[in-house]
Amino acid sequence: MGKSRSEEGTACDLATQLRGSTSPPAGNMGGQARRTFLKSALLVGLGVPLVGEAIGGESPAASERPREGDRFVAAESGRNELKPGDVLLDGPPVLAWPKDPKNGVVRDGSRLNQVLLLRLDPASLDGETRGHASDGTVAYSAICTHAQCPVQGWDKARHVLKCYCHNSEFDPRANGSVVYGPAPRNLPALPVRIDGGLLVAAGTFVGRVGVPRV
Repeated sequence: MGKSRSEEGTACDLATQLRGSTSPPAGNMGGQARRTFLKSALLVGLGVPLVGEAIGGESPAASERPREGDRFVAAESGRNELKPGDVLLDGPPVLAWPKDPKNGVVRDGSRLNQVLLLRLDPASLDGETRGHASDGTVAYSAICTHAQCPVQGWDKARHVLKCYCHNSEFDPRANGSVVYGPAPRNLPALPVRIDGGLLVAAGTFVGRVGVPRV
């Protein structure tokens, strides 16, 4: 079935906005992360489903999902392993990739491995969220559960993560639950712990990342 005129108009409007954009949607985005966001959002706006996982010619190891013990490296600022202090209290989120500490492979071969790291007041987290957080630091998938757009926006006043493609919003203090928009389920959390002064994955994603295949 073809798109309606309103859907086509929305796609065209989004494409125009993205082509003319000069500033990233989130406070700490830039460079490659911003280009990845714009490319992904543009494809979704034009009706191209982002069900594929690979984003380049990386080795299979780079596409493997995060595992317990993985470190994190910022998507923007080199390959230094992240510490709790590298994540500002109350945001904005840090876009990061998991890194295998055994072989040094950064798991950046699949966009579904992108992670948002946030540091919040531990007292503001609900019980379920505290179960996968460490000293207020939480990690969530950066892929929206509606159409697999990148989730890069941060509303500091309301403490919600935002997906600009279709305006879904998620509360990181309440297990990534949907508070607005068409997203059908919460953002999958990635449990974290602090080990040796570094942020470390304490498990695998809780829930399926992105949109389930049918």
